[in-house]
Amino acid sequence: MPFFSIIIPVYNKANFIENTLKSVFQQSFTDYEILLINDGSTDDSESKIVTFNDSRIHYYSKKNEGVSETRNLGIEKAKSEFIVFLDADDYWYPNFLEEMFLLIKRFPEQRVFSAAIEIENTKTVIPSSYSIKKVSDNVIVNYFEASYKEGVLFTSCAVFHKSVFEKVGKFDPLIKSGQDTDLWIRIGIIYPVVFSFKILTRYIYDPNSLSKKKSFMNSKMNFSKFSDQEKKNQALKKFLDLNRFSLAIKSKMYGDKSNFEKYSIDIDLKNLTLKKRILLNLPGIFLKLLLKVNLIMVQVGWSKSVFK
Repeated sequence: MPFFSIIIPVYNKANFIENTLKSVFQQSFTDYEILLINDGSTDDSESKIVTFNDSRIHYYSKKNEGVSETRNLGIEKAKSEFIVFLDADDYWYPNFLEEMFLLIKRFPEQRVFSAAIEIENTKTVIPSSYSIKKVSDNVIVNYFEASYKEGVLFTSCAVFHKSVFEKVGKFDPLIKSGQDTDLWIRIGIIYPVVFSFKILTRYIYDPNSLSKKKSFMNSKMNFSKFSDQEKKNQALKKFLDLNRFSLAIKSKMYGDKSNFEKYSIDIDLKNLTLKKRILLNLPGIFLKLLLKVNLIMVQVGWSKSVFK
């Protein structure tokens, strides 16, 4: 049985999948299987995939059902105890799996492991910024407290023991954008995260991704499912309020008054900085202008985030 099961969902990623797969085959740790799942791609993704001839690849092709169903199929097919996800347009540094293996051996009682990422856009590469003080190379953290800036769980840079999904469930297919955050919240309520400050994954910013499309604002995750837990968990409450803020800002920029009110009404303003409270009250036209300016700053490396 391989030590890791690597799940790679593919939907119209012909321009990226070769580099992603090469980053897997360049790993210093080689005891793994790859579950490549083509989610009904209509481009040349499949022709790029079949050029790779390796016995560790298990290729599945199915009708288009979305990334949640695709990842869930990978979880069901996985033979290993430790499951890793890799999006078809991201890639790992050669020591990713080895570092994860060492973390697992060092913290055998833990079930969730992660590391730092960097973000590549059209102009530059930016290391992510985390709300954790670096007291050592590896720390065990509360997911919510550690994720007030960049989340410490990122789909292409985390490892999960298979029992985690048996405990909390898998990705919710009804959520078209934010399904990963929904799962991380369910995991964070129960499990701590072993986090490495080493940058092991590069996230390729894709401006065409579903999460950036206005049409998916109504199929974002539903925070109300966590209403009971957030009343008792202040770290969770603050984390949810920061996510509500982000979605409220996007809703206002889209001129979506209904969703703006839905997300903003439950925010405890004490959980927002003065800057965020001011932004929440600005007209949408000013927010759009600020976004354009900040995106330019992000692309040239002068800023690491938008509205943070």
